[in-house]
Amino acid sequence: QVQLVESGGGLVQAGGSLRLSCAASGSIFRFNMGWYRQAPGKQRESVAVTYISGNTNYADSVKGRFTISRDNAKNTVYLQMNSLKPEDTAVYYCNAGGMYLPSSGYRSGSYWGQGTQVTVSS
Repeated sequence: QVQLVESGGGLVQAGGSLRLSCAASGSIFRFNMGWYRQAPGKQRESVAVTYISGNTNYADSVKGRFTISRDNAKNTVYLQMNSLKPEDTAVYYCNAGGMYLPSSGYRSGSYWGQGTQVTVSS
């Protein structure tokens, strides 16, 4: 079992930055880790993934603006969000244990945090 706790959300103006953190209760070195978001009335979507290998992947909508990173020694994953837009407004969730399947792409794992709200004002 891994418990995940997100922090760092808040209200920011368009063009601003936020850094989200996801602290895990156990070791994350054996997990692929991801950030997801869910806006009101929309499905949850993948934002960024950091693989055990060190590779990363991003949704097209955040490429060049968001950076995912991990510190295995601290059991923490980060999401640096720059040049924020109103459409980035959502609850952001941390996920552990996902995997990439050639037939269907990256699938989320079983472990989820409680989410942190990010609101970007125009």
